[in-house]
Amino acid sequence: MILQLNNTSRVISSGGKKIALLDSINLNVNEGEFISLMGPSGSGKSTLLNCIGMLDNFTDGSYTFLDEAVHTMKEKQRSKLYKEYIGFVFQAYHLIDELTVYENIETPLLYKNVKSSERKALVADMLDRFNIVGKKDLFPSQLSGGQQQLVGIARALITKPKLILADEPTGNLNSKQSIEIMELFSELNKEGVTIIQATHSENNASYGSRIINLLDGNIVSE
Repeated sequence: MILQLNNTSRVISSGGKKIALLDSINLNVNEGEFISLMGPSGSGKSTLLNCIGMLDNFTDGSYTFLDEAVHTMKEKQRSKLYKEYIGFVFQAYHLIDELTVYENIETPLLYKNVKSSERKALVADMLDRFNIVGKKDLFPSQLSGGQQQLVGIARALITKPKLILADEPTGNLNSKQSIEIMELFSELNKEGVTIIQATHSENNASYGSRIINLLDGNIVSE
């Protein structure tokens, strides 16, 4: 099992009131699964992804990732764990405007102190795999949305993560680009990468092996 959530919640204070963004979520994810989180805006999909990805913290309950108790960890340990094992793909791409495609893809390797020669080889592999070798010296603003998302996925994959978290990964793409991106996720999943995506799209959700519906911070059906 790659991760386990037991009665996890995320409660925030707003204007003196407590608001539960997630309420007593229980979820087990096995290695190699492809899970689609569905639900209307505000149902907690992105919050759940961010907490699983350790960008935010659950405020209650226990979270185990690769047999490690995340809920008891210090910030630094958590950060090390997610940089090592988790890749994020966002709707808004989150590429760094001042960096070229090559440099954007290389960035996660710099955090991991990978040697220069190895970085070159890994980036070359990614450029090749996604057919973007010809784009390596361009900046994000010179790319289409679909190409930017490919770069985002290449960047997420470069560290060979065990888990990819994708938040509305095709939200800004046209239908042809969306299908390409989803086919790509499907292929990665067949290679053994565990994927959890948050999506509004029935079509995208159908690529998953399991669909989990959220409403008001609760899992309502699976």
